[in-house]
Amino acid sequence: MAGLSRVTPATLDVLEVLLDGDVEPYGLAIAKKAGLATGSVFPILARLERIAWASSYWEESDRPGPRRRLYRFTPEGMAGARALLAERRPRRGHGRGRGTFIAPEGAW
Repeated sequence: MAGLSRVTPATLDVLEVLLDGDVEPYGLAIAKKAGLATGSVFPILARLERIAWASSYWEESDRPGPRRRLYRFTPEGMAGARALLAERRPRRGHGRGRGTFIAPEGAW
């Protein structure tokens, strides 16, 4: 995949969670859904941003607590993630029994 030079099982897990779309796409929620430590997830998210597969923005909310940084795929990133997961985890769906990894077009 263009730009994604290192693909670990954790990277694939993060891609699956982002494609899944049933979790709010902020770091801690992604980490919990993927079953990974935030110390693994945030570097993966930063790498996805560097290669323009993902973009992030600060949420605007009236909820109590600190603002959260939300992540979403770019069109190139969504296509790349789908292709990479189809190649590396064919017929598998999500790890840990989470269903399919294909998000509907325009979900982000």
